[in-house]
Amino acid sequence: MTDTRRQIHDYIESNPGIHFNALVRELDLASGQVQYHVRKLSRASEIVDEHVYGQTHYYPPTYSEWERAAIALFRRETSRELLCYLLANGPARPDDVADSIGIARSTLEWHLNRLIEQDVVRKRHTAEGVILDLTRPDETRDLLEEVTPSTVDRLVDRFMALVDDALEPEQ
Repeated sequence: MTDTRRQIHDYIESNPGIHFNALVRELDLASGQVQYHVRKLSRASEIVDEHVYGQTHYYPPTYSEWERAAIALFRRETSRELLCYLLANGPARPDDVADSIGIARSTLEWHLNRLIEQDVVRKRHTAEGVILDLTRPDETRDLLEEVTPSTVDRLVDRFMALVDDALEPEQ
C-alpha cells in the first residue's frame, strides 16, 4: 500500500463516516488523488463507501449497514442534538425536542424524517399525541461517541439553522 493510500485508509479508520469533501479538505490532497485511492481501497475491501443523502461516506468494513447510515446522519449537528436530547430525556414530544434544542419544527422534521427512514428514531402515535424515541438507544449512544464532526461540518449545520430561522414565518 502506498503512503498516500495508507494515510487515507488510516484517516477513514479513525473517522468513520467521513464524507469525500471532508476527506479531501482534511488531508489536504487533490480530489482526483483521493478519488483514485478510495476506489482502490474500496475494490480491495479495505473500506466501504456508502451514499447517504447526496454524500459519499467512507467506513472501515467492520460497520453494519445500519451503523453506516446512522453514523452518516450523526455527523450532522442538529441530528446529534436531537439524539442527545432523546438519550438524556427519554421519549419526548416533537415540540418539546424542537424547543429544547432551539430549532424550528420544520428543521426538526427534516432531520427526523431521515433518522426515522434509517431506523434510528421512531414516531409513535399515542393518546397524548406523537412521541419520539430511539430504536436502539445503547447502540446509538456508542456510535455517537465515535463521531467527532469537523469544524466545517459544524459551520455548515449552523448556517443551515440560520437560514431556516430567517425563513421561518413569524408567529
